[in-house]
Amino acid sequence: MGKLIIFEGLDGSGKGTQTKLTADHLRQRGADLRQITFPNYESNSSALVKMYLAGEFGEHPDDVNAYAASSFYAVDRFASYKTDWGEFYREGGLVLSDRYTTSNAVHQCSKLPPMHWDGFLNWLFDFEYKKIGIPTPDEVIYLAVDPEVSQRLLTERYQGHEEKKDIQEKDREYIARSRAAAEYCARTLGWKRIECTEPVAPDSEERRMRTIESINDEILKELEKVL
Repeated sequence: MGKLIIFEGLDGSGKGTQTKLTADHLRQRGADLRQITFPNYESNSSALVKMYLAGEFGEHPDDVNAYAASSFYAVDRFASYKTDWGEFYREGGLVLSDRYTTSNAVHQCSKLPPMHWDGFLNWLFDFEYKKIGIPTPDEVIYLAVDPEVSQRLLTERYQGHEEKKDIQEKDREYIARSRAAAEYCARTLGWKRIECTEPVAPDSEERRMRTIESINDEILKELEKVL
């Protein structure tokens, strides 16, 4: 089998940027790799995900329970693995993924009381890695960003058009719960935590994003241990 590296974090944490930048650096070093992202909005397999995020099953993330929502995303990953990158991976290829099963861990745990998180995670990993049969990651890079910073970055992404946000991006309380779940998962599941924000000035409580390059340098150093 090959290697599967996951980039995880809240919306606006820079997962797509860091996945691409890391892939570019590794290719320059001669690595043969594939870069993928989830959900795969270009595939029909993401239809239920798109309906969920558009609010067709309810206007709030909690209107779809953790297990039902997880199944939407899991089917999309299964289809991608079977039709796109599975053979490459099984023949020893390196795959970098922006989001994966780990996103269900973050965003669906947040719909449950913390006392139920371990039980949900056990169900989730058994469902996706064993019953469905998609690969288990070799490393998860968790890009840690304060919710306030990620919200500011999302607003910039949509140029102030709040109506363009999906139901998860709009719900600040849900985002805060997702941050708590992400920190729990990173701590208990052994994810490599990369702190992506820094104080704007000494002794300041206000934070800003570190430079893209400095974050990526830290990621590459972590991946040297795996690759």
